[in-house]
Amino acid sequence: MQRAVLIGCGAMSRAWLAAAKTIPDLEIVGLADINPDAARARAAEFELGDIVIATSIEELIAEAKPDVVFDVVIPAARHHIVSTALAAGCHVLSEKPMAETLDQARDLIARAKEAGKLHVVVQNRRYLEGVRRIRRAIDQGAIGDVTSIHCDFFLAPHFGGFREQMDHVLLLDMAIHTFDAARFMSGNVPEAVYCREWNPSNSWYRQGSSAAAIFEFGEGVIFNYRGSWCADGLMTSWESAWRIVGTKGTLVWDGHQDIRAEIAGKAIDGLFSEVVASEIPPLAESDRTGGHLGVLQDFIAATRGGPEPETVGHQNINSLAMVFGAIESAETGRRVEITI
Repeated sequence: MQRAVLIGCGAMSRAWLAAAKTIPDLEIVGLADINPDAARARAAEFELGDIVIATSIEELIAEAKPDVVFDVVIPAARHHIVSTALAAGCHVLSEKPMAETLDQARDLIARAKEAGKLHVVVQNRRYLEGVRRIRRAIDQGAIGDVTSIHCDFFLAPHFGGFREQMDHVLLLDMAIHTFDAARFMSGNVPEAVYCREWNPSNSWYRQGSSAAAIFEFGEGVIFNYRGSWCADGLMTSWESAWRIVGTKGTLVWDGHQDIRAEIAGKAIDGLFSEVVASEIPPLAESDRTGGHLGVLQDFIAATRGGPEPETVGHQNINSLAMVFGAIESAETGRRVEITI
């Protein structure tokens, strides 16, 4: 039986605890929040009984003596939470982003390596069926070699709380999901970015609710991102709307269930070639799905001797670097090379 604790009992903690309750031989032994009433309320909601309720990571670890720590705190507190948990000999599963700066991310990678413990980041979009099937289609050459990826993300959520006061809220709090998915689906490494960021007059966010970015990936692949968190009407899904262009044809995904691809057929007289549908392969047994639960399952399996999760910190820093490259470009108005 593994002992787990969770720190940060805001709205997101509900999904974490719901997933954790389905994992065999995993016991939640403590919750922490700067507001202890929030921790008590979440404990009551999930019928956790006589567990440790704390207001700090130090108190939580000292009293609950966990094997694993679930980190659901705001980004500003992440480095302290993760570094403290690693130093105490705990494996850590964190919300995204993995750190507030690249230097902090590098430091956490070094600390996890020194401690011999896992620090894994929840990039649950990788664990969606659509994302996995697209990656499999690309790997099987369904549209030839990828030449460009285009992504639209337009929603209008009223979160309240810390997000509406954040700097670079879209890029830092949400776009990392999309950037990570693009990196995964293409199989390429980001090399440079040019980004513009703005806050429309109707925005209820303090800063940075809209952005457009052009990323240069390896092998000449371009990733074009357009997004807004204050775009009412005709909204996309949370997973964005995608168009992936290859040397043989094009794949589109609406972010829901509709994935389609067409490739060029025989040439015809006139402007355009004939096109034919290209089959999107089904999931394979090895494909990892399950969204949030899928990430948690792989993390717990790894702590028990299984393979290293693909969203471990030393891999996820590549997606974080895309975010900070885009932010630097938006702030400086110039193209920025992405380095780890």
